[in-house]
Amino acid sequence: MDNREYSYFQAFKQIARTANSPLPLKSVLNAAAKSAAKGLKAAGCSIMLLNPQKEYLDVISAYGLSDLYIRKGVLKANKSLPEVLNGELVAIFDFAQDERTQYPDAAEMEGISSVLAAPIMQKGEVIGEIRIYTREPRQFSQVDKDFLTAVANIVAVSLEKNELYQVLKTEHEETVTKRRKLVETPKLPSSSLRPSSFGHPSEQEFAKLLDFYRIEWLHEPRSFPLAWQDGKVVEMFTPDFYLPELDLYIELTTLKQSLITEKNRKLRRLRELYPDISIKLLNKSDYLRLLAKYGYGGLGGTKVKGVDRVLFSHTQIQRRVKALAKRISHDYMGRKLVLVGILKGVMCFMADLMQHITLPLNVDFMSISYYGTNNESAVKITKDLDISIAGLDVLMVEDIVDTGMTLNYVLNHLAAHNPASLHVCTLLDKRVRRLVDVPLDYIGFEIPDEFIVGYGLDYHGEYRNLPFIGMLKPELIEEEGKK
Repeated sequence: MDNREYSYFQAFKQIARTANSPLPLKSVLNAAAKSAAKGLKAAGCSIMLLNPQKEYLDVISAYGLSDLYIRKGVLKANKSLPEVLNGELVAIFDFAQDERTQYPDAAEMEGISSVLAAPIMQKGEVIGEIRIYTREPRQFSQVDKDFLTAVANIVAVSLEKNELYQVLKTEHEETVTKRRKLVETPKLPSSSLRPSSFGHPSEQEFAKLLDFYRIEWLHEPRSFPLAWQDGKVVEMFTPDFYLPELDLYIELTTLKQSLITEKNRKLRRLRELYPDISIKLLNKSDYLRLLAKYGYGGLGGTKVKGVDRVLFSHTQIQRRVKALAKRISHDYMGRKLVLVGILKGVMCFMADLMQHITLPLNVDFMSISYYGTNNESAVKITKDLDISIAGLDVLMVEDIVDTGMTLNYVLNHLAAHNPASLHVCTLLDKRVRRLVDVPLDYIGFEIPDEFIVGYGLDYHGEYRNLPFIGMLKPELIEEEGKK
């Protein structure tokens, strides 16, 4: 048995065992999605059902996908991979560029390259589909397709067993209505796995901390059987949280020794039965250290003091940077590219962007300063380019563009060096403040007229080392202005 066959065997074993357990259907489908993704060595998986009129697809379970991607909008069955409705299995090599992709920008931001979709059928009728998503471009083999088809069949049996399909027939219209509202308004609905109240104050505190940093989380998304007797589950363990970005389960605890001892026993048993599951037992000081490990730091600590809220999380930024780098790599294929940045704010964005561009390139930096003339602010270049850009393709990389006046001045200066081409890539576009209409070819995020910090952007020299982009508290800026 080769590695691929063993991977499929392990996935089938896990899916079948869970499907034949007394677990809630949501847990069964979550396990199937995860096992399917891991069996195919893919980044993610989603399981979707059609509404009774076969107009829309509703995601009922997913693994490895961001909440923003899952909630991106209504999926129209006749537009999003419509061949699946006819019972066909569909493989797409470049998902973001395919005309059957309903939300290509969302797919690009998520970093999805290839997709494999199989129909879920009951009594000869398509009722939904299961999709596999990969980060790297991939040509799916016939064995891959057969594997996903088999998983789809197990999912269909699980749905029929739990009679979920009949229940969803009456609930889907309400779900579709909510999804339509999602398209009309940018406000995202809360996850169905996010409770209105928590069983313990520590859970609520931890959830607020995760929300501050825009770290995606699910509350008690899965229960793990730990012991059986006469073929029935007699002991289970349900972790408090699951963090999809980290693929990590979290169980919170107090310092009471009896609770810690019992939970440690269950965790040891869980790790024996499910060795691929990553889980941690944390108290308050532990989870602050966990966040610090991943670069976030503790809420209220000096690193984030003065930050009102996180606008874009570290994960969101990295996804978008990778998507921009992919487009740039495609557009400049076979050309001599030079990245030019202005110190210091662009350093984080430039460093990450260049790592993901798959072309040979050169990098140079400029420095500028501002000075006053006749009560007006003017720009002065204090450090020019070290290399000649004559005849080369130049990409001006900016951290943020607001009025456009500085960028316009710099572009005119660079154009005088006779490059073969000159374009602009900016991470942030504060379009509401624009005074000069400068062309922006690659844009990461459009932002409101707020003072932001982090990921290279500073306020009086501070906050550059934050791994996210956050809004500064208005009162902090107002107090500074009164000094």
